[in-house]
Amino acid sequence: MGIADLFRLDGRVALVSGASSPIGAAACEVLAEAGATVACAARNTKKGKAVADGILAKGGKAFALPLDLAEEESIDEAHAATVARAGPVDILVHNAISQFPGHLERYTRAQWEASMAVDATGYFQMTQACLKDMIEKGGGNIITIASILGIVSFDKRLYPTRGGLDSFRPNYSFVKAGVAGFTRFIAASYADKNVRANCLSPGGVATEETLPDEAPFAARTPLGRFARPDEMKGPILFLASEASAYMTGQNLVIDGGYTIL
Repeated sequence: MGIADLFRLDGRVALVSGASSPIGAAACEVLAEAGATVACAARNTKKGKAVADGILAKGGKAFALPLDLAEEESIDEAHAATVARAGPVDILVHNAISQFPGHLERYTRAQWEASMAVDATGYFQMTQACLKDMIEKGGGNIITIASILGIVSFDKRLYPTRGGLDSFRPNYSFVKAGVAGFTRFIAASYADKNVRANCLSPGGVATEETLPDEAPFAARTPLGRFARPDEMKGPILFLASEASAYMTGQNLVIDGGYTIL
């Protein structure tokens, strides 16, 4: 197999949750560029469709699907629609996460449970549905998007424009550390079914929301800046392809050196 062939995904079916986000869109684009048919699943259906339309305009294969990971029926429908339109899922990219900011001491049980409905139960259900496809097909690939905040603590000093700690989510580190642990469990439990599972942990990523905080974050990061969303494309393709065929249960950290200090 040639070097270029290692990264090809021709004939594969990929489902990406949170496809409307910057990292989700990057995942959809690179998987399609490598030849996969991509289901761009998102709660924001307008943005999800824009991602799919952009892929189609470049000659790729993609379609948009509504997906709310808090709703059992929505997950079942998104998976069933993917199978009906493209076939059983070969590659699952878990990217969606809930948005519930606030101080821990004022966080309500209802907020916490709403987060877990998406970030724990929704993750479980979508994984289960796609895992069954992979087992039946004789293999597959699960990529979870975690964060460096599942590895190191949130530093409120780096987010002054958003009120420090008040700008963030008490659930976030809990969930992202859990995602990495869940990924290792899948990897260890289903390696004998030829299913690989790996985690991608980005550091700061430049978006409209985060750019005002880049300067303090950059000062703390050896490479001196936020990542661009497109810089997640290479790592995602590596994890999705045969280029990482002997890699499972790992957490690939893409953080500009933030966690080495």
